[in-house]
Amino acid sequence: VILLLNSQRCAEIDHSSCVMRDNRAIRELDVTKVYHEKQSRELCALHALNNLLQSNIVSKQELDSICSQLTPSVALNPHRSMLGTGNYDVNVVMAALMSRKLDCVWWDKRKSVNSINLNAVYGFILNVSSWMSWGLVSLPVRRKHWIAIRNINGCYVNLDSKLKLPEVIGSDDSDILEFMSKQLDSKEAQLLLVVTQEISESRAWCCD
Repeated sequence: VILLLNSQRCAEIDHSSCVMRDNRAIRELDVTKVYHEKQSRELCALHALNNLLQSNIVSKQELDSICSQLTPSVALNPHRSMLGTGNYDVNVVMAALMSRKLDCVWWDKRKSVNSINLNAVYGFILNVSSWMSWGLVSLPVRRKHWIAIRNINGCYVNLDSKLKLPEVIGSDDSDILEFMSKQLDSKEAQLLLVVTQEISESRAWCCD
């Protein structure tokens, strides 16, 4: 009985220590110093890429060039808005990441997110349905919206360009898995796992 009680006590102490470390990581992350581009026109794909990479490294010119490479010699390119204001599709996002030796793995929503090997993932990109806005004006039109999520200094951070500041999701694996699960409850939502090309080829991103 004494051994059992001691084991239970040790488990409680270990759990408390983990919680304390997680809370400390959250407190120590200054979101004002996290690179975060805010929404401009229909450039959420551009912002998601740069927020994911934590640097102003991808340009609109690059994404427009990718569109032209994917479908050359057309008046209305199918990979972006017909007005040329953005609204880039998944092919453009994937090509931009591939040029930086990163791959996108489409997550099968029929699987539990618990099957994701979080240690093998560079970051996440969500595609969700969102109300369209132009400047400060919200329009009664829903469009696909790209959102980047990264683990930064031990915290999973929502880098949605429509947020005023990045939002900390949590520091525990269960926090990000719960967040992803809720997002994927939406019929329109899709999830891309961003991984290195080596991880993509070995399928190490999946625990199954």
